[in-house]
Amino acid sequence: MSSAAAETNPIWARVRLADAGDVPNIHRLLRGLAEYENQTHQFTATESSLSATLFPSSPFRSFTILLLEIFPNPIHDDLPNPDFTPIVRRVDLGPVQDPEAATFASAGGGEGAVAAGFVLFFPNYSTFLAKPGLYVEDLFVRGCYRRRGFGRMLLSAVAAKAAEMGFGRVEWTVLDWNVDAFSFYEKMGAEVLPEWRICKLSGGALEAYRGGGDV
Repeated sequence: MSSAAAETNPIWARVRLADAGDVPNIHRLLRGLAEYENQTHQFTATESSLSATLFPSSPFRSFTILLLEIFPNPIHDDLPNPDFTPIVRRVDLGPVQDPEAATFASAGGGEGAVAAGFVLFFPNYSTFLAKPGLYVEDLFVRGCYRRRGFGRMLLSAVAAKAAEMGFGRVEWTVLDWNVDAFSFYEKMGAEVLPEWRICKLSGGALEAYRGGGDV
């Protein structure tokens, strides 16, 4: 056996629709994202609040999460879904050490399956195009699985669904210090628009408008 073959560690990755049973792992992944973005002081989500708000209606017509799962052995898709056909790929990697494998065990994935990342998105609308689109709120892959093509796998799944549905665009924001993300998105064909800035009303500033009064 060649040294290159000896270093190869095939794993299987699946992107599927998340459901209410995935909330514990979604909560852990969201906390990981908050830590990565140095925003833990704003992270107040709980498993209960996620369960109450994340799955209100049909996927792709409201809040939708695609979950990335990693498997140590070949898998066959046994999760037929009329809204989204799970994407399964074999990925040949060097050794992967996942110290949190037990914590992120995926109940819906069988023995050895772990949740490795997710993308959360929802519909928006472009008046200039007169078409709906999809807005990506969060895209996150756990540290030990980064730089292996899984972020692209998640975002590509969103883009493919948007094209299939006849939507006009997929858009998202990126932190200005995350230069790796800028390069990654540009290589995918995305246009980065530096002239746009995010405006946000939240917390007390938002509550000041309760009742419809002008502040």
